Amino acid sequence: MSRLKMVEHSKHPPHVPGREHSVPWFWPFAAAIEMTRIGLKQFQDNLKFVAEAETITAPAPLGWATRNRVLLELDTMRLRDFSAPRAKGTPVLVDAPYAGHASTIADYAKGQSLVETLRASGLDRVLVTDWKAATSAMKDYDIDKYLAEINVAVDDLGGAVHLVGLCQGGWMSTMYAARFPEKVRSLVLAGSPIDTDAGHGPIKKMSHSLPMRFYEEMVSAGGGRMLGRAMLAGWKDMHPEKQYVDKYIDLYAHIEDDGYVTRTEGFERWYENPIDLPGRYYLQAIEELFKNNRLAKGEFVGLGRKLDLKRIKVPVFLLAGDADDITTREQVFAAQRLLGTPARNITRKLAPGGHIGLFMGSNTLADTWPEIGRWIAQCDAMRGA
Repeated sequence: MSRLKMVEHSKHPPHVPGREHSVPWFWPFAAAIEMTRIGLKQFQDNLKFVAEAETITAPAPLGWATRNRVLLELDTMRLRDFSAPRAKGTPVLVDAPYAGHASTIADYAKGQSLVETLRASGLDRVLVTDWKAATSAMKDYDIDKYLAEINVAVDDLGGAVHLVGLCQGGWMSTMYAARFPEKVRSLVLAGSPIDTDAGHGPIKKMSHSLPMRFYEEMVSAGGGRMLGRAMLAGWKDMHPEKQYVDKYIDLYAHIEDDGYVTRTEGFERWYENPIDLPGRYYLQAIEELFKNNRLAKGEFVGLGRKLDLKRIKVPVFLLAGDADDITTREQVFAAQRLLGTPARNITRKLAPGGHIGLFMGSNTLADTWPEIGRWIAQCDAMRGA
């Protein structure tokens, strides 16, 4: 090849598909062409959508919405205190879910917080179990470890509490109330699977159809922990179109609605940041509760004793969601026949919406939880009378 042809060749390199877009200076020209084609406003919306889609796919973790202090630092949790200064009365302990997401679901956002709602309903002493993500050192923690540390927290609060159990926190609270009935003044179970054989939900089907080795292999792959990312993938696969397609379509449709975008960002900061669980705890829950239903049968052993649910005789409030496909209403309301509480002291409520909405949905927080707060206050007043 002559010197001239070599120069010409270097000035005009062969076309490589996609190469132009890898050259930094090309971007302004490509943007200008695209703006001309679709219009400036739509182009700006498209850019905003791309940025927001990236934000909600890998967001920063959600913080606590309400001011609080850490009252106790234990191996499994931080006991967070949201109480008013010099508050009196029996403490209300919210046992947040420990099932793969952060406890901040109990204090999700200003104006959309269970803690805030309970405080506004007249309950001055409100605390929340802020469960820690499992480290490798925590991989062998079992259910007893968590029951024992709830007991430490209750004793530190004076030895008696009103327990509010959310989802997994509900079956844990039921275990605690059966093991230490004298330390529980009332029991709220919201979206809590007490009888896991009741109803026909997908969790029941999955737990019975998959062999234990499936769950054991997942824990083994996590180095002895059940990794939050693996659980999140499982939850998403229950509604793949919603999680992988619809939410992005909805985001694009509302990209000019700043309120919608802010709400979406807040939810994804909670949802897209799962936490790891101890493998032993997770496998114990799968085998003993969801496969063999030992808590409902009175066969589960907690802190050295079989847990007889008939020992629970305090007032109980049962809350289920009419569209909840994680914990069906049958699994929640079955507690009425399993507990020792007289029927006249059991309140049942079916709220509109699904599982997560029971704890942080605007409608449920506005319509149902104030009633529960007043109910707890009444239980406290009747006991003190």
